[in-house]
Amino acid sequence: MKETSTNEVRFLELEKKVKRENWRRMWFRFRKSKLSIVGLSIILILLLMAIFAEYIAPYPSHAGLYIAFKNAYKPPSLEHFLGTDMYGRDVFSRVIFGFRYAFMMIGLVLLLVVPTGVVLGLIAGYYRGTFIETLIVRLSDIFISLPPLVLALSIASILEPNIFNAMMAVSLMWWPWYVKLTYSMTVSLRNEPFILAAESQGASTLHILFRELLPIQLGTILTKVTLDAGWVILIGAAISFVGLGAQPPTPDLGTMVSEYSKYLPEYWWMSLGPAAGIVLIILAFNLLGDGIRDVFAGE
Repeated sequence: MKETSTNEVRFLELEKKVKRENWRRMWFRFRKSKLSIVGLSIILILLLMAIFAEYIAPYPSHAGLYIAFKNAYKPPSLEHFLGTDMYGRDVFSRVIFGFRYAFMMIGLVLLLVVPTGVVLGLIAGYYRGTFIETLIVRLSDIFISLPPLVLALSIASILEPNIFNAMMAVSLMWWPWYVKLTYSMTVSLRNEPFILAAESQGASTLHILFRELLPIQLGTILTKVTLDAGWVILIGAAISFVGLGAQPPTPDLGTMVSEYSKYLPEYWWMSLGPAAGIVLIILAFNLLGDGIRDVFAGE
């Protein structure tokens, strides 16, 4: 009995050592890509700016209802890095707060979409040839058959225009893509020896889905998540641009681009700030996605 207990302790220690070694190898592969490190650094910096916007923004009160016409249309300067808008609000301060809404959209949309799509894809792939598979796959096909932006705009137009409903609209059109991705990988793994061995040993369906199938697919899913983060911002900005997303004076990046574009080209700096913010977030997540893909490709 004592010998068995000692062997279990040794096994757990060995398992922890293997996990630590795997993490070191993954980090080594990730940091070999300098651009991926740049992408991760940009995301962390923007995220910290979004979290502590009240303390970082030069004029935090300008993110809400604020009017000072005497300061309107000022070009970029040391006092206002990105100039001021038609109401005298500091554009740089509003862009910093815009990052907060951008990360809120990314977080909420992916939090709703990824678990839903992955779980449904695992179930459909594992129960291939059943009514469950047919229902899930055909339902996702219906959503995928419609252009994503058109579907998101259609959903947003039905709901009350605000940032929360814009997030819901993006979420409703995004989940089928994760269903398809996970479903295709699950089908290819369904009859692999290690799955059949787990079934023969009496492993539960939940164990097979989340302990056997999901870990193998995790690299592909995480890569898609990071790449999709940029698309979430882009689709959300498009919804806000046509007036179906966040409403003024909410400092949403897409809303600001829409609002300030009316003053182009004379007051170009007003649109430059939020547009550059959108491009920066998309670029950073794409660079990070490339690094994550390289990490799991090496396994």
